[in-house]
Amino acid sequence: MTSWIKAILFLPFSVLLIIPAIILYFTKYCYNYVSFWQIILGIILIIVGLFFLAWTIKLFATVGKGTLAPWAPTQKLIIEGPYKYVRNPMITGVLLVLAGEVVFLYSKELLYWAVFFFILNAIYFPLSEEKGLLKRFGKEYEEYKKHVPRWLPRLTPYYSSKID
Repeated sequence: MTSWIKAILFLPFSVLLIIPAIILYFTKYCYNYVSFWQIILGIILIIVGLFFLAWTIKLFATVGKGTLAPWAPTQKLIIEGPYKYVRNPMITGVLLVLAGEVVFLYSKELLYWAVFFFILNAIYFPLSEEKGLLKRFGKEYEEYKKHVPRWLPRLTPYYSSKID
């Protein structure tokens, strides 16, 4: 349980709350009044992003038998729920929350942070994460990777040919 708490506090909590708060503090952010629709859009993006985060974290624990952190990775490849459509739905969830913060707070500094976070992950995933998944799950991951895109979701769900 402590590895889960560390993973959640270190990863999504810091990316979504701590770092944005630091950015806003040091850039002397002053709230700009936004339109009603910006507020609604921001809230919707945050809610949808949090939904994806919660869903993927639950799948990490129940299906993958691991955590979202690289130091306590999943023991089983997850090809359920949103993972049938896109390989990185947790990052999608984080990016949706960050986009919601950008829209809701109307902050270009948070937009820069969201873009930087995406670029960082766009580099990290192919260079490190995917190599680790290939090492742990072999041909099953290789087949999954061929059929399911990294960032933009498929229109139809992917079903593994592997029979449990």
